[in-house]
Amino acid sequence: MICRHCAFDNPPDAAVCGQCHRPLEIRCPACGHGVTMAAKFCSECGAAQGGTSAATEGSAATEARQSAPIAYTPAHLTERILAEQAALKSRSAGSGERKTISVLFADMAGSTALIQGLDPEEVRHLIDPVLALMMEAVHHYEGYVAKSLGDGILALFGAPIAHEDHPQRALYAALRMQDAMRQYADRLRLEQGIPLQIRVGIHTGEVVVRSIRTDSLHTDYDPVGQTIHIASRMEGIAIPGSIVVSESTYRLTDGYLAFRPLGVTPVKGMSEPQQAFEVLGLGPLRTRLQVAASRGLVPFVGRRPELEQLQRALQQACAGQGQVVGVVGEPGVGKSRLFYEFTLESEKTCQVLETFSVSHGKAFAYRPLIELLHAYLQFGSQEDERRRREVITGKVLTLDRALEDCLPYLFYLLGLAEPNSPLAQMDAGLRRSRTFDALWRVLQRESVKQPLQLVFEDLQWLDAETQVFLEYLRTRVDTQRILLLVNYRPEFRHDWEHSPCYTQLRLEPLGQQETAELLDVLLGRNASLVELKPRILAQTGGNPFFIEEVVQTLVEEQSLRGSAGHYCLEQTPADLHIPTTVQGVLSARIDRLPAAQKTLLQTLAVIGKDFTWSLVNRVVEQPQDLLRQGLARLQAGEFIFEHPAFPDIEYTFKHGLTQQVAYGTLLLEQRRQLHERTAQAMEMLFEDSIEQHCSELAWHYSHSDNRQKAVEYLQCAGHQAAQRSANQEAIAHLERALELLNGLPESAQRDHDELALQVVLGPIYMANLGYAAPEVEGTYSRALTLARRLGEAPQLFSVLVGLRRFYNLRGEFRRAQEV
Repeated sequence: MICRHCAFDNPPDAAVCGQCHRPLEIRCPACGHGVTMAAKFCSECGAAQGGTSAATEGSAATEARQSAPIAYTPAHLTERILAEQAALKSRSAGSGERKTISVLFADMAGSTALIQGLDPEEVRHLIDPVLALMMEAVHHYEGYVAKSLGDGILALFGAPIAHEDHPQRALYAALRMQDAMRQYADRLRLEQGIPLQIRVGIHTGEVVVRSIRTDSLHTDYDPVGQTIHIASRMEGIAIPGSIVVSESTYRLTDGYLAFRPLGVTPVKGMSEPQQAFEVLGLGPLRTRLQVAASRGLVPFVGRRPELEQLQRALQQACAGQGQVVGVVGEPGVGKSRLFYEFTLESEKTCQVLETFSVSHGKAFAYRPLIELLHAYLQFGSQEDERRRREVITGKVLTLDRALEDCLPYLFYLLGLAEPNSPLAQMDAGLRRSRTFDALWRVLQRESVKQPLQLVFEDLQWLDAETQVFLEYLRTRVDTQRILLLVNYRPEFRHDWEHSPCYTQLRLEPLGQQETAELLDVLLGRNASLVELKPRILAQTGGNPFFIEEVVQTLVEEQSLRGSAGHYCLEQTPADLHIPTTVQGVLSARIDRLPAAQKTLLQTLAVIGKDFTWSLVNRVVEQPQDLLRQGLARLQAGEFIFEHPAFPDIEYTFKHGLTQQVAYGTLLLEQRRQLHERTAQAMEMLFEDSIEQHCSELAWHYSHSDNRQKAVEYLQCAGHQAAQRSANQEAIAHLERALELLNGLPESAQRDHDELALQVVLGPIYMANLGYAAPEVEGTYSRALTLARRLGEAPQLFSVLVGLRRFYNLRGEFRRAQEV
């Protein structure tokens, strides 16, 4: 039985939800009226309730099949979801993966009161169209409707189909369903006098996505923390006709959409109330660069050679030798920022028209071309269709009256054609060809008046129709005063290399000196930041976007105090947390890997940021030729680098953040197993020099289920750290060992191991914290208790000597004599 509050799937006879502990509300499947658990018939419509007859059971089974996701998920999404399931099974033995996703709840507001007194068939005719429009909006943005909840739905964005912009997709889907609902409700109100509204709640958080049942397309998932519950709570506080989101979703989408803060709301099971925000509509921003600009762009560093190459291409284009320049690089490396900085200068000598693709834009044919025309025509936001047709006509005919025959095709492309336009009946291929020709003629004529710079961003998300036009355009610019600039990620494929007017620039991460300059600009030069900056560099690998987002996260976590460029370190973070924005980018990229490569990447992430061929060969259970092939493909995809070394080949992750994200997708049980396998492989590989690898072995065993081994190597690592006076490191190792020991069953061996740790810890505490520290006295007192319990003279003598020295240092000579 599905809980209407949190969507948890409870056993059929449950009275209270096992997830949120609310009473389960049972509804008649025929009319939706509330019924008691013992009822055999509905008191509203008289329909038989579950379990009364074989016929009823058959009907319920049929209804269950019809309400399964496979019944309402479009075929193209079903195919992708099943492909993802096959990959999930192959890489994780069906146990699942951890994902950060956006959860959407939507339902009809006040449906119980609305359907009272209506015939069951009328109820279905009322509710089914509402569910259909909700699902259509979700599927339009490639979300997944996980459950149908009678008069509402639960949808997931970001799983099982991965998307880096899943929070935006969830919100765009919510806006789409509200728009569709208003149109449906207006018609229903006029025809039947029935007012209908829906409410939507969205939250972004972590879940464990498990198996997808191929017969029904049901996905099993476990919320991490309160993910599903918070989304349900957001829906619960939404007024009819509104969309309410949590703070986590708001932070990720602010600027892309406009919001109104609603204050805080209590959420059952959470100690602190949660911030809530109402969605007002689309915001002014569309791209990540625009979002960064709204926060304030940091000064531009590096990229001088690339700027010079772009400048040479512009000079050639201005001389009538049109050029195409493609800038390729990984997400966040600065492709858009490069174009932005170049355009600041180029717009002084030529007209610049810019457009872009978005990850959910493949479903919108010609969207980048429409955006390009909007930029060219400079439409006002309040102009109606008639006024827009006048603007286009005036602009084109002023440019050249010979272009008048282009107008119908431009009108049609922009959705401004008259209802009876003959273009609607024209053959699609012929219409496309003539539309391309019309757009080209306008652009070409504009370039005669002044040089023209066309910018197309993010070709990896280009829809098929616009891609055809881009190919059409590329083959015609070489004799025109046109510079065509495009950028894309490495996965985008084309065959432009042999074109004489094409130049490709490979944008690499910033070098060490440039990264240091950027960090100085972002953070400042306060002495407290000296140790933090190398950590950020190591984690981000010189990726500017990653660097900025990590710094922003540290500010939000209050690890940094001050203002941009003038920060000081308030508290040293134990770990650099992965910003959700960066996690989305990297997760989507990792999820696009074939199953075998993703599994290998996850295993490598457990082994560590740096690793050798010999170690990987022992940990990964694959034939050597397949393993070498897999490593080569991960290198080609720029996930890892190879460093030739002697006597063994070494590898490293390109970014520490990539390693963390790949590691984070694994379930805890999978991590523990891989950590132990890695540690066992290291013990065999480094059998003759095991002492040199105590810290690494301690790390792996302490994250496995083998606590005894973990304690052994943590003690070794702590002792080694103490010998080189790295007291803080020694304390961390030894305290972790004590923590793990406490989880083992009581025994003489456990006491013996703890005594050995306490004896080593005492002097280290004294040196690091001072002889008056309570930790010192507590350690010696505990050691004395253990030594007496064990009755072993050498250990007891050692403890007594240490305790006597401790009291002497504190000036408590009488107590020292007593010892």
